[in-house]
Amino acid sequence: MTSFKTIEWKGRTVRLLDQTLLPGRIKYLTISDEKQMWGAIRRLSVRGAPAIGVAAAYGVYLGTARRNPRTLAAVRRTAEKVATYLATSRPTAVNLFWALEECRATLAALPGETTAREALAVLLARARAIHEDDERRCAAIARHGAPLLKKAKGVLTHCNAGALATAGVGTALGVIIEAARTEKFVVYADETRPLLQGARLTAWELKQAGVEHRLITDSMAATAMQRGLVQAVVTGADRIAANGDSANKIGTMPLAICARHFKVPFYIAAPLSTVDFSLKSGDQIPIEERADEEITELYGHPIAPKGTKTFNPAFDVVPARLIAAIITEMGVVRAPFGKGLKDARKRAQ
Repeated sequence: MTSFKTIEWKGRTVRLLDQTLLPGRIKYLTISDEKQMWGAIRRLSVRGAPAIGVAAAYGVYLGTARRNPRTLAAVRRTAEKVATYLATSRPTAVNLFWALEECRATLAALPGETTAREALAVLLARARAIHEDDERRCAAIARHGAPLLKKAKGVLTHCNAGALATAGVGTALGVIIEAARTEKFVVYADETRPLLQGARLTAWELKQAGVEHRLITDSMAATAMQRGLVQAVVTGADRIAANGDSANKIGTMPLAICARHFKVPFYIAAPLSTVDFSLKSGDQIPIEERADEEITELYGHPIAPKGTKTFNPAFDVVPARLIAAIITEMGVVRAPFGKGLKDARKRAQ
């Protein structure tokens, strides 16, 4: 259990922990409509693929209920508009689109005699079910992944894939913290430029959990592996193609390349909802481009000459051939990932 809640349903609103202010300040946002939710997702107040999915599902309900539709048909039309709007907040995290589609499908399945009030109640129930489902998935991922870290003396992770990125205990960090209950190792946390999720969020979570850790710059990871300090790398993912290619925060692919060179197993931890079976390979994953200021400024202070242009992709894609295993709620999947992921999906249905 964590000492904080990343996302909560509170009566008629959603309560979000504003991650843009961590670790210096703990502040919760009250979200009452889809525009506020869109902004929270876009500016990374809520982030991490699973948490974004949960937030989006609540956003569909909030935006639809606020307009007070009077018939089932009106609920469906309104929810579609709200879902289409929320889908524009971020392009890469597939859980966002998965959760929106779950909301659409839930409303589409209702019988024609359903009242608007009943339909809204069902929509809220679906959002809460997605929330609870993520908690269960995270717990299962942690259980399945922890044995992979047995006897490790050092584990490296990138960005933040903990409770702050999910509605539960986290994916990659959930695995690490679960393993730390029985194993004694040091966690090496990449700072994760340009937005420092590793420094601001992962180090904060590890401190909260009482797990020994060292913060490193992204460029120090290869040296840590070379010196034998790292026996496993575990990261999350924002979208996984059907063949196992995995998109995660920029800087993940270099880790996978270094891990292969130094013969360190590289693991991805993510729920099956992160797998986009419609994409054959990672070449088809849309990669979000972020603003120049994320690189040219640091907390509002310029660190590059005025007018400097940047190349600022938010994610990179790790080829499946560099991944030792993908840890899902249905167990550990190894190559060939195409077959393994499909089999895992079948078991989950």
